Amino acid sequence: MEIGQNMRKNILVALVMGIIVWGLSDTRGFSQGEKTKLVWKGCGISRRAFMVECAQAYEKKTGVHIELIGGGATLGIRATCAGDADMGGTSRPCLSDLFPEQESGGYLTIVAWDAICFITHPANPVDGITTKQARDILTGKITNWKQIGGPDRRIVLIYRIQTEKEKFSGVGYMTREFLFGDPSVDFAEKALYFRDTGLVERNVENIESSFAADGVSSARKRRVKILALDGIACTKENIITGNYPFFRPLYLITRGKPTGELKKFLDWILSDEAQAIISAQGTVNLKEGEGLKEKFKLWEHTDLILNY
Repeated sequence: MEIGQNMRKNILVALVMGIIVWGLSDTRGFSQGEKTKLVWKGCGISRRAFMVECAQAYEKKTGVHIELIGGGATLGIRATCAGDADMGGTSRPCLSDLFPEQESGGYLTIVAWDAICFITHPANPVDGITTKQARDILTGKITNWKQIGGPDRRIVLIYRIQTEKEKFSGVGYMTREFLFGDPSVDFAEKALYFRDTGLVERNVENIESSFAADGVSSARKRRVKILALDGIACTKENIITGNYPFFRPLYLITRGKPTGELKKFLDWILSDEAQAIISAQGTVNLKEGEGLKEKFKLWEHTDLILNY
């Protein structure tokens, strides 16, 4: 009987050890990057422009699911740097000099080109504005469409909630840099405020006298009028040539240099297959925008851009 009990104990120990070894083996596989899901957080413009289509294509090709969570460029940067996401989408650079605790440790990969544009309701007869008029509208010096050749209607400014943090959203930061060369400039307070760019776009669709800054890669998928700037339409062709002035890179950010499944995805999104998907969605891909790198004047910390 004692021998039988010992045998049962030995079998039980062996089973337990086997389960532990299997569990450790499985955990080690995930730590080396053998994931079946990657989490992306960030820029709603990148998400609407091409990330949905790219995520679907990658999952179909590899079986790896890309979970897309919006919330803005700042969230994308900070969640990734904090380890709360595998990667982020951002339309502005990391500002580690201003926010060392929140935005340090990230590496950027340029995946496409976008442009800051200005949008209004399709029924608005105004088709274009000047750079000076854009400045004056956003700072409250121009308040009526009749001041720039439109109908006698108050301009309804629409943008994200204007806090210190939102000045550093992808659209907010780059608009201020392009128009004023100063990301701390205050926009006019009399406006409608929303928590994300998607809601800004939706309200521009519904309010005839509206005005907002946006990213064209997302705006072109909405029912809005994209205003010409200084007589130049914000088309894909004018972004590619650099004739439209407010072009900017779109990035993926990783915490440190990517490895494992994350690196596989980044390698894929830079491939001809993925870049063709980006272009098909109306966004300027890397090959199309290869001449923009030298023309773009707002590069920061290029040592942290993996494909600069």
